[in-house]
Amino acid sequence: MSAPSPEILKSKQHFHILDGMRGVAALAVVLFHFMEVVYTDYSLNFIGHGFLAVDFFFCLSGFVIGYAYDNRIGKMGVWEFFKSRLIRLHPLVIMGSVLALLGFLFDPIVAVADAYSAGKIALIFLCSVLMIPYPVVTERYFNLFNLNAPAWSLFWEYVANILYALLLYRLNRKWLILPALLAAAGIFYVAIHSGNLMGGWSGGTFWDGGIRIAYSFLAGLLIYRYDLIIKNRLGFLGLAVLLFLAFVMPFGSWNWLTEPLVLLVYFPLLVSLGAGATLTPGLTKICIFSGNISYPLYMTHYTFIWIFANYNTKYKPSLSQLEYIIPISMVLLLGFAWLVMVVFDMPLRKYLTAKRKQA
Repeated sequence: MSAPSPEILKSKQHFHILDGMRGVAALAVVLFHFMEVVYTDYSLNFIGHGFLAVDFFFCLSGFVIGYAYDNRIGKMGVWEFFKSRLIRLHPLVIMGSVLALLGFLFDPIVAVADAYSAGKIALIFLCSVLMIPYPVVTERYFNLFNLNAPAWSLFWEYVANILYALLLYRLNRKWLILPALLAAAGIFYVAIHSGNLMGGWSGGTFWDGGIRIAYSFLAGLLIYRYDLIIKNRLGFLGLAVLLFLAFVMPFGSWNWLTEPLVLLVYFPLLVSLGAGATLTPGLTKICIFSGNISYPLYMTHYTFIWIFANYNTKYKPSLSQLEYIIPISMVLLLGFAWLVMVVFDMPLRKYLTAKRKQA
């Protein structure tokens, strides 16, 4: 079998408004993680639904994967598809794991690592790098990935990508409707059973993550395959506001209904609108930067959230102090994510892509 041509391997043009919306969702996740440390009662947290940004990522991923690969994965082959996804995703999985290991070993507030042997820490790190769930750290609420907690969603992203390459891309679009409906029923079951859709990140809620990505990924894929793109003039700013509203909606006793409705209807609608919106030229660079920084930010920020959580517990800063600490921290995290992106992620992906094409 001959190698696929460089033209087949070449990426398609991006939907820049969707890139920008991905950045908004990433910022919402980071802010949510800060605020959930401060307010363990989510009803007091103004962005108590920031965790739903992950479901928006899943829906966006289904649409983008379908758009980027449906008409060329048959020519490029499953293995080349896997190489493409590994080059895109795994460098930051490794970087996030290394940063999180350093934070685990040298946390300036609490010596968490002292309770674990060197062999156990090495195993935890290896599982993090290889994306193998290993929820064993009690002090970190038995996260699937004890070092870099947000990696749970990347685990399910890998699962969805594998299923796409082995099965989903071969299926006619009508055959995706039934599993999507079953996944939608699963979303309601989880929401009613748990009271919300926050699960998926821990050993005890492992399968919740599978149900969350099953619906959202399939919904995104169906939007692409049925060409459910809605032309509109909302632009990036209008859609960014609409997306952010989902994260700041009230957190309360109606979560079992409001959260599934956001996942099942609202997020797919926003993806359809984002793909069909017209981008103002002046905002193009902002959207591109926002999309580029979203994944590095998502995969590097949680090391600092663990340290912030320990700081908050030990020193109990006042709300007036936190009004400065959290915004400044977010700016610094953005700067750090940018540094990781330009020094590590982009050069490494460029190098790996070049070597792949040469091969």
